Amino acid sequence: MRRAIEHIPFGQTSAAELRGTVTLAFADRHRRRFRLMDDAGVPFLLDLPHAVRLGDGDFLRLAEGGVIVVRAAAEPVMTITCAGPVATARMAWHIGNRHTPMQVLKDGRLRIVHDHVLREMIIGLGGVVDAEIAPFDPERGAYHGLGGNAHEHGHHHGHDHDFFAHADGEDHAQGHSRAHASSHSHAHPQGPASGGQHEH
Repeated sequence: MRRAIEHIPFGQTSAAELRGTVTLAFADRHRRRFRLMDDAGVPFLLDLPHAVRLGDGDFLRLAEGGVIVVRAAAEPVMTITCAGPVATARMAWHIGNRHTPMQVLKDGRLRIVHDHVLREMIIGLGGVVDAEIAPFDPERGAYHGLGGNAHEHGHHHGHDHDFFAHADGEDHAQGHSRAHASSHSHAHPQGPASGGQHEH
C-alpha cells in the first residue's frame, strides 16, 4: 500500500509528480495515521510523524515518490454576514472565544461548520446566517507549521488524533469534542491579573 509520509503546506511548491487527490471533510483532516482512499478509489496509508491539520491544496508526499493533493469536501456550513467591519471583528472575537475553527472569506464574510447553538448566538449578535453546502477551509492557527508541539489552538490537549487511538469505535469528532470540553473545565482565577471573568 502507498504511504504518505510528509505534509507539505499549501504554497510550498513541489516538483513531485501528482499521483492523485483526496477529498476530505473538515473533521477528517486532522490526522496522524489513518487509512484513506483517494478520489480514484485507490487506498493509501497516511503515516505522518505527528498529527497535522490538512488544508485545502496541501500536498502529501508519498514514500515511493510523487504527491497527493488534499481537497476540502463540501459540507454543511454557516456563512455569516455582519453589518460592517467593526461588527465582523466583534463576531469573529465571539466565535474565536469558543475555540471554533473559522474561515474568513475573500469578501469579508465568516464561515464555520454548522452548529445550531452558535447559530443562535450569531443571530443574537446581529449576524445574518446562510446555511450552505460548501468547502470549509478555516484559518490556520498562528502556530501552524512550527512542528508537532504546537496545537492549532495554541495549546496542547494531549492527543494526536491517531486512528488506532479510536480503535474502540468511538467517533473521531466526538472524541475530540469530549477531550476539548474536558480540557477547559479548569477554573480561571479572578482578580486584577485575570482581567475579570474568562468566557468559553
